[in-house]
Amino acid sequence: MGLTLAEKVWRDHLVSSGQNDDPDLLYIDLHLIHEVTSPQAFEGLRLAKRPVRRPDLTLATEDHNVPTQNIELPIADPISRAQVEALRENCAEFGVPLYSLGDEEQGIVHVVGPQLGLTQPGMTVVCGDSHTSTHGAFGALAFGIGTSEVEHVLATQTLSLKPFKTMAVTVDGELPAGVTAKDVILAVIAKIGTGGGQGHVIEYRGAAIESLSMEGRMTICNMSIEAGARAGMIAPDATTFDYIEGRPHAPAGEEWDEAVEYWRGLGTDQDAEFDTEIVLDGSALTPYVTWGTNPGQGLPLAASVPDPGQIVDDHEKVAAERALQYMDLQPGTALRDIDVDVVFVGSCTNGRIEDLREVAELLRGRTVADGLHMYVVPGSVRVGLQAEEEGLVEVFQRAGADWRNAGCSMCLAMNPDKLRPGQRAASTSNRNFEGRQGPGGRTHLVSPQVAAATAVSGKLASPADLA
Repeated sequence: MGLTLAEKVWRDHLVSSGQNDDPDLLYIDLHLIHEVTSPQAFEGLRLAKRPVRRPDLTLATEDHNVPTQNIELPIADPISRAQVEALRENCAEFGVPLYSLGDEEQGIVHVVGPQLGLTQPGMTVVCGDSHTSTHGAFGALAFGIGTSEVEHVLATQTLSLKPFKTMAVTVDGELPAGVTAKDVILAVIAKIGTGGGQGHVIEYRGAAIESLSMEGRMTICNMSIEAGARAGMIAPDATTFDYIEGRPHAPAGEEWDEAVEYWRGLGTDQDAEFDTEIVLDGSALTPYVTWGTNPGQGLPLAASVPDPGQIVDDHEKVAAERALQYMDLQPGTALRDIDVDVVFVGSCTNGRIEDLREVAELLRGRTVADGLHMYVVPGSVRVGLQAEEEGLVEVFQRAGADWRNAGCSMCLAMNPDKLRPGQRAASTSNRNFEGRQGPGGRTHLVSPQVAAATAVSGKLASPADLA
């Protein structure tokens, strides 16, 4: 029987097979770290008097806790400051490369890795962050790990794991105008639920997926975690190779030719079997938004807030009732009638240059609605510099948007960019649970295009609504 993409990468990184139901031992190609989940891991190494096994395969960035304004000043919040300072001290002591605030390569770890060419097909990539699945867009087996596992990888460059199940999500057809990768993944999660991919590595396939740019593919794989999966992957192809070629850490010359030859063989074999298969018609999709407090509570923008009384499953019914209470929404309300206070464009889901271009295109010649605050935050300093060079920043500022420095920003309430209690946001980030963007804040997950249209209209809106 043939192998899937995930099974091939697993096979090629197997150090030893587990016996008697023990886990396998895998070699790790790239270990990404940031300030939140690494301090305890480094302290464990220090207590055990162990070095970092492969600092050359380890990279650290500052992203979660950092401010996106006045970055030349000391970090005001004492907890955030302590975490960032600990990362700097640990990286200096253990010889781990670090991109700090003010560095041209600083930014969200899942944006920095690909833009440097560190993320490549067929790799195993780990980080103490669930959205490490982003890197699976390149055909890498990439997933988040816990603090004790971070220490294990730092010490050994290996990880003990039991094989995952496999799932194929095939999205056929051509995506309609105004439908983006974010809409695709929100539709997938709405279909299979936040636990639908539990224990699986999802491989995304089909014409609609193959037509996506690398930025779009990263968006898809990034939110695999919101479907409960351990990882998401897309087979590498010419789009992948074109994105990687010429980047600072990409192979060159004969090594490039050899790498591409290997990468081309990673695709799933025709006779391979998946544990689960899901099929969607991409041509039937429309812009999606979430109405509740988990990414699975999403609907096409043209729909209305659901009535929990019409939900058959008792668990889903109770969850919907609680979500509507928290979100302060009434059943039957048209999603397009929901007023928004804040629009956030950024995060490891949608903070790349393609996302910013889409937003700028819709904001050009328009202004942000009165009383609405729009944040535009690049996923990395490099993305920010490119946005400046292309004139996008000028478009944002003329429209009345708040342009910020690179960082995780309002994706999560671990830095100064937060919602106030009761504020409602349209957010291009990946999670919408209670308090994610700030205590009492209400979050609707949207695509960059829907975010831009919403910022102009003041209500949840699609690009077509601006015509």
